[in-house]
Amino acid sequence: MFANIIIDITHEKLDKIFQYRIPPSLEETLSVGMEVLVPFGRGNRLTKGYVVGFSETSSYDLSKIKEIQGISRKGIAIEGKLVALAAWMKENYGGTMIQALKTVLPIKQQQNAKVKKKVRLLLSESEGQKKLDFYLEKNQRARARLLAALLDDPILDYELVSRKLNITRSVIRALEEQGIVSLEEERIFRNPVHGEIRKRKEIVFTGEQRNAIDTFWRDYGTGRYGTYLIHGVTGSGKTEVYIEMIRRAVEQGRQAVMLIPEIALTFQTVMRFYRCFGERVSIMHSRLSAGERYDQMMRAKEGQIDVMIGPRSALFTPFPSLGLIVIDEEHENTYKSEQVPRYHARETAIARAEMEQASVVLGSATPSLEAMYRARKGEYRLLELKSRSGQQEMAQVYTVDLREELKNGNRSILSRLLWEKLAERLDKKEQIMLFLNRRGYAGFLSCRECGYVVKCPHCDVSLSFHKNGKMICHYCGYEEERKPICPECGSRHIGEFKVGTQQIEEIVKREFPEARVLRMDLDTTREKDGHEKILAAFANEEADILIGTQMIVKGHDFPNVTLVGILAADMSLYANDYRAGERTFQLLTQAAGRAGRGKKKGEAVIQTYSPEHYAIVTAAAQDYEAFYQEEIRYRELMGYPPVQNLLAVLVSCEDEKYLEKGCHFLKEYAQRIRRYCTMELIGPASPGISKINDVYRKVLYLKAERYDTLRKAKNQLEQYIEINRGFDVMRIQFDFNPMQVI
Repeated sequence: MFANIIIDITHEKLDKIFQYRIPPSLEETLSVGMEVLVPFGRGNRLTKGYVVGFSETSSYDLSKIKEIQGISRKGIAIEGKLVALAAWMKENYGGTMIQALKTVLPIKQQQNAKVKKKVRLLLSESEGQKKLDFYLEKNQRARARLLAALLDDPILDYELVSRKLNITRSVIRALEEQGIVSLEEERIFRNPVHGEIRKRKEIVFTGEQRNAIDTFWRDYGTGRYGTYLIHGVTGSGKTEVYIEMIRRAVEQGRQAVMLIPEIALTFQTVMRFYRCFGERVSIMHSRLSAGERYDQMMRAKEGQIDVMIGPRSALFTPFPSLGLIVIDEEHENTYKSEQVPRYHARETAIARAEMEQASVVLGSATPSLEAMYRARKGEYRLLELKSRSGQQEMAQVYTVDLREELKNGNRSILSRLLWEKLAERLDKKEQIMLFLNRRGYAGFLSCRECGYVVKCPHCDVSLSFHKNGKMICHYCGYEEERKPICPECGSRHIGEFKVGTQQIEEIVKREFPEARVLRMDLDTTREKDGHEKILAAFANEEADILIGTQMIVKGHDFPNVTLVGILAADMSLYANDYRAGERTFQLLTQAAGRAGRGKKKGEAVIQTYSPEHYAIVTAAAQDYEAFYQEEIRYRELMGYPPVQNLLAVLVSCEDEKYLEKGCHFLKEYAQRIRRYCTMELIGPASPGISKINDVYRKVLYLKAERYDTLRKAKNQLEQYIEINRGFDVMRIQFDFNPMQVI
């Protein structure tokens, strides 16, 4: 028998399968996914590799085939299913097998185990008493002290023995040699989840919640695993539905992964799950120490936990019997990796679920167009929650036209209406969230008097303003000079909009000196528990106003928040990206949904220069259906995802001329591929930032109706790049349906 092995060397030229002979001693033990030690190269240096398959025949000269030396004891024995998932990711997203394996195996190094030592008495009480008398007679005080303590309690913590009883290791060793005591070690897993187990309130599900749970369970209970999209308005109790679905899967002896878009949501989500699952729930995210991450993976493998919560990397938890994957706020772009392989957690979760006979549940108040498009085509099962779980009314939303504010002499970031609402809420001792919409901000130019935005005439996205005075489209490369006056109304009030959370904090403190203000952004959440501290303080009503970027509007539930102020809605609306309208609608709807989740009625104020834009109008009305119908028409017209598929080929090189030449050859080869399939080419064009650290960048877009067409094109381009040594000096990456313009 021969094993197909991939060598753990981070070099793209070694991204291929090698065959090794399996020694008789390992024939019964070796399995797919195991980490092994093999001789590699001319010097036969022992190197780690992963078993990805077996074969009874070899295509190589048998005299040259080397033998596996053994199974690596230091690495984690990975699951064969995760190796298969890595192979799927390599095929569907590009990159090397090694890169895919490093993604699905986030914990590669064994960490020092945390152990608890105990000293155990091995003698009976009468034998122990005789020994104690002997030690006292011989004046061996330390031994007598330890033995006397063990006669009272036959098992003692090592720390108590060494510190309180002042017993040295040599004394314990001497008694071990005499067979009087034994020193035992117990593995203690680090647990990053801390909290009091409070009794979970009995939940009375609404009719819509019950229908969603029952529909899912009818399928699951009969082994019909599939993908479900829960479209529930903000505050409709989606989390309680997830918990009930997971609880039922766990009762069947299965495990579940609960994905959340970012670390900021971990605290509240974990506490809700902790009340149901206790210490059988754990978390996985980048702020944990290496030891904590390692221990959570080991706990999962050993069946000590049932539910893993975390951002997209938690998807690769090595559960022995994964039964359910839930993706909350599935529309968030953080589910798309920006590192090779550039996988999307939604598609990868569905692939893993199919391999493991599991189901996937997607949930959002504002589903991505991709998810809703597939649900409408029947690929996903659509479950709707149209009412809030406590029957509260949706927030009353006001739209403020900042062009009118400017005409009336108000140049402040706070409109008059928002200022009045702030004063009113502070008077009533109610809480406020101020959301600065900075996502996707890319330096577009807009007119402050009429709201006009400078757009590309070919791609229906805004042109990006560059420091050299040029306005550039990052899709097709179109450019024009910066406009000094507005072409629409002739105003000179045309320029970039720049404002940050710190500036807003200063303005709010100046206008309302009595208000207690918290700010939540990258600067204030750098430390390990930064998110938890700020959110806990706000939840405990230690502050009146919480100011932040998009991290404050996702999934948080603060019953005393009755006002949400959305500042500068246009900053994401006119980003140079075909998804700009969708992102804006999602952010504004999610933000408005933070208000009025308790017993008091909520209000939201949207400040914008484009109150007539369909994304603003539908977000203010919280009308997803109207937005979807309008947006999908644009996607059909322009041939953008989800109607068609897009592949970005990202090329970078230190030599600008060499880069231009390389892109020319890539496009020329792509045009040859196009003869055999229906595919459109766009570019190559310069991305948003055309040079980073003296490395020049270009992007070539391939567009096709079928994803499979682009996947095959990617495979052919990879082969072309591999056989042409000229591409060695370039870095070439593939990104399917990119979440943002590169």
